[in-house]
Amino acid sequence: MTDQFAKYPSLEGKTVFVTGGASGIGARIVRAFADQGAKVGILDIDEAGGKAMLSEIGNTHAFAACDLRDIDALKTAMDQLVSAIGPAQVLVNNAARDDRHDWTDVTPEYWDERMATNLRHMFFAIQAVAPGMIEAGSGSIINMGSNSWWEAGGGFPAYTTAKSAVHGLTRSMARDLGPHRIRVNTVVPGWIMTERQKELWVTPEALAKHLDRQCLPDPIDPVYVARMVVFLASDDAAMCSANNFMVEGGSI
Repeated sequence: MTDQFAKYPSLEGKTVFVTGGASGIGARIVRAFADQGAKVGILDIDEAGGKAMLSEIGNTHAFAACDLRDIDALKTAMDQLVSAIGPAQVLVNNAARDDRHDWTDVTPEYWDERMATNLRHMFFAIQAVAPGMIEAGSGSIINMGSNSWWEAGGGFPAYTTAKSAVHGLTRSMARDLGPHRIRVNTVVPGWIMTERQKELWVTPEALAKHLDRQCLPDPIDPVYVARMVVFLASDDAAMCSANNFMVEGGSI
């Protein structure tokens, strides 16, 4: 399948940082950029998974372990990647966790932790890489949104709130960074069939109900999210900014 996908010459040799790149959608994004000939820096709390990914794609890439909820650790990890492969020309803010929770059980502490897990690190990752992009005179930042709040999904209100805020972050930063030819966009995945989703929440009944909502009849493989991200990082998307790019089979 992947040999039928587009090759983007503008990504050859580009330096790309991907948060949450050790598994799931993030891992597929990392592989897609490596296939394009980019240099990929992976940030993830999963040290074993990150090292396994690095072993898979080769030693021209880099991995830095960090808990993205710790902003100082995030900044240190970013510095490690810059030292290893150079300043980021592309940032993919992918890391998140869609843990389910009942609204009646949510405490202030849990709410704050969900914001730290799903939103706060995106801004500080942008803050960390933007000076280098400004100096270079260009860049592409891709934030990962979610179909969950667009579809009025229930069962995880802290997650959907954080994900809806991603769009405000994208549009505001697109305006602030646009004069430097730095583009900022949001990719909106639908229900993507990662191993985590299959293990925790995909049942025949739930999948059938969701596919009935989609315009397209097929479950969505993570590779299609990665393809949208790769496009937005490339020069083919040079005039795309401050917008949403849906990969959800027409469910919204």
